Amino acid sequence: MTLFRKFLDNVVHDRHPDEGTIIVVGKPKSKYYGTVTPYPNFCARSDAAALEKAIETKGVDEDVIISILVDRSNEQRQKIKAAYEESTGKPLADALKSALRSHLEDVALALLMTPAQFDAHELRKATKQGFGTKEAVLVEILASRSNQEIRDIKRVFKEEYEEELEDVIKSDTSGDFTSALLAMLKADKDEDNTIDLERAKKDAVALFEAGENSKGTDVSTFINILTSRSGPQLTKTFQTYNRVGDVSLPKALDAELKGDIEDCLIDIVKCAWSKPAFFAEKLHLAMKGRGTCEDTLTRVLVSRSEVDLKKVMDEFKAMYGKTLQEVISDDVKGHFEKILLALCGPH
Repeated sequence: MTLFRKFLDNVVHDRHPDEGTIIVVGKPKSKYYGTVTPYPNFCARSDAAALEKAIETKGVDEDVIISILVDRSNEQRQKIKAAYEESTGKPLADALKSALRSHLEDVALALLMTPAQFDAHELRKATKQGFGTKEAVLVEILASRSNQEIRDIKRVFKEEYEEELEDVIKSDTSGDFTSALLAMLKADKDEDNTIDLERAKKDAVALFEAGENSKGTDVSTFINILTSRSGPQLTKTFQTYNRVGDVSLPKALDAELKGDIEDCLIDIVKCAWSKPAFFAEKLHLAMKGRGTCEDTLTRVLVSRSEVDLKKVMDEFKAMYGKTLQEVISDDVKGHFEKILLALCGPH
């Protein structure tokens, strides 16, 4: 079952009946859903020394490198980087580039970056590879990050690449797709946990009038609403839309729009409904059929490993009938398989 199909099957079920005008959605419990946790009895100098030995060993000890990098939190890795450079006089990233190869190198270097650095790196790579812009990557990152995370990404992007992210987006994309990306880059999305029923009704009507009930399509209305409302608010709007329009909102988007902007807005809809399911589908598509998109596997597993990867894995099993670990083992091999499975946490 694809996430798109699952969305269409579930969005019609209204969990919040129209009673009153404001519904307060309880804040998520503080339970941790990441797979990577801080290492107990952590010592940055000891880890730096162990990495130095593993890197300088004849043949390189990849197992030690994997164990240290995956078993430490991102904050701990930053301390290991500092300790390594203090001890050896050279950056740990440079040492790993020389010691490792291929996709294992990519994951190791990704784990050394802060979350904002990694996101900025992926956005840069998506726009500057020389083979055209990877639009799906731009949308994946910007649609799934919080306002503060987007502000951090923009700051780091400017520091690292001496360009404004907005300027890069403008030069590498066009039309309504550019407008949608720039709207997300404003980082002013409502992040309140309340649901305004009146607003949901007004937004549903506005979306209907801008699409199904119009000869043309007022894309700006779709962009404005879908990029500025909270996830719970949008979910309520989607449910309300079913009583206003002739079809569900995703089907309306599919009928009214084409190309990058359609894919962009549908991904925003999916992300608002369920980020874990959104990323589960990304992982599934990365390993579906012939060939593997190693970049997607690396990006999703690294970026969600201290956020919600346990939830992503649960959704993956529910949607596709196999555990994520089983599919990874079927699809990739060697040390790349080992580091990806380690990121998934213990069985």
